[in-house]
Amino acid sequence: MNKRVLILHGLGGSDFPHWQAHLARDLIKENYIVSFPAFPKRENPDLNEWKEFLKKELKHFNPDIVVCHSLANILWFHTCDELDIKLDKLMLVAPVSRNRVVKEAQSFYPYPIAKDLKAKEIIMAASTNDPYMEIEEAIELQSKLNVGMKIMEDAGHINAASGFGKLDCALDWIKREEECEENAK
Repeated sequence: MNKRVLILHGLGGSDFPHWQAHLARDLIKENYIVSFPAFPKRENPDLNEWKEFLKKELKHFNPDIVVCHSLANILWFHTCDELDIKLDKLMLVAPVSRNRVVKEAQSFYPYPIAKDLKAKEIIMAASTNDPYMEIEEAIELQSKLNVGMKIMEDAGHINAASGFGKLDCALDWIKREEECEENAK
């Protein structure tokens, strides 16, 4: 059965050449079923609008795997307590600081630390020089969430502006379990 992957962008979207756009294309090539929707008002988002959009997309698409970048992580934290789902995997890439409000996304703050992220396997990726969250805070968040973590050296906000067109480790992590399952058969 082909896994269903929902890719959720942050502020301003993740249009090509962002790694999320590459990931969507690469997953489709590998016969995954992919949804990569554009949230409304990407440049000036409203939390309630994005939550309703996400809930409709989850109900419609029914993903096995969710990949969040930046503000989408915060959206997931705000929404997951209201969801009745259990994902195979959840990827949290470059979450934004709880200590610094992003002006264009004020309605997303303050944000909760979710107790149940609704996934069997979770990984968080953070950069040593992300302008939106210092690595010490990222490690503290990872500890509170009790999830695995990949620390990327000097990767900025892990987006196209910091040089990430492709993020092969994201594709590899999504595919890893698939390959283990195939080998076990």
